[in-house]
Amino acid sequence: MIEGLLGRKLGTLEIFDRDGTVVPVTVIETGPCTVLQVRTKDRDGYEAVQLGFGARRHVNEPMKGHFKGLGSFRYLREFRVDEIGQWQVGQRVGAEIFEPGDLVDVSGISKGRGFAGVMKRHGFHGGPKTHGQSDRGRSPGSIGASASPGRVIKGMKMAGHMGATKVTVRNLEVVDSNPARGVIMVKGSVPGAKDGLLRIRLARKQAVKRRVAERKAEEAEPEEKRAEEPVAEEAVAEEPRAEEPPAEEPRAEEPSTEEPSAEEPVAEEAVAEEPRAEEPRAEEPPVEEPSTEEPSAEEPPTEETESEKS
Repeated sequence: MIEGLLGRKLGTLEIFDRDGTVVPVTVIETGPCTVLQVRTKDRDGYEAVQLGFGARRHVNEPMKGHFKGLGSFRYLREFRVDEIGQWQVGQRVGAEIFEPGDLVDVSGISKGRGFAGVMKRHGFHGGPKTHGQSDRGRSPGSIGASASPGRVIKGMKMAGHMGATKVTVRNLEVVDSNPARGVIMVKGSVPGAKDGLLRIRLARKQAVKRRVAERKAEEAEPEEKRAEEPVAEEAVAEEPRAEEPPAEEPRAEEPSTEEPSAEEPVAEEAVAEEPRAEEPRAEEPPVEEPSTEEPSAEEPPTEETESEKS
């Protein structure tokens, strides 16, 4: 995006908007402007383009070489751009960069008023007309202090040459834009006389907003592409997700793995039951006990017999 364009003041008129309200506008011829030179950061230290506007009759040889056969231009000015790679020598740009509703800053050379007094030049209210001051009604009055500082301070508002200086009117609304005719209409007045050179630039806030919007649009495009790429990846990823149910079956078996944990006590009970099954083995000694008791039972009789014998 380019910062602005060169134009020419055509005049003023009144138009009616959709509500029927009268709107005073200034008609400005904007372009077409031709790119004559491209400034790069590597070579010139900044990025800008040099535009040519208007026509001249006599062109010297150095300027003919600079124009490179593109025409004979009266005014040459430089404008900042965002992306220098989009601009080439010979490229033309016109009123299409301005849209209705945009805010612009218009700079030009104001009309010359010649030598003017302080009342016309600076808006002084003049002196009193009574008490013997009848001959000093439009005089500036005192211009300095007393002994200190004892001199006239620089920048003092005094009579002098008025007009013919660069003036900028800010935040003017673009009411209409006609790229086919190369004309825009700006609400309000602009400095300079008819056919005067104007420098039309997007207002600082408007330019920042447009740049931010363009950057967001540029950032959104790759994000949309990135968003589209995952869609294809998700489609590919969905196939393994379709295979996930078999993978989920083991997950469903996990509770079954937990069941074995619940069954472990059952298995332990089974293990605990095994010793119960071994109890019959423990019963074998009781089977042997009677056998042991028999000899113990037989011994008393033997003892009795011995006592009897005794």
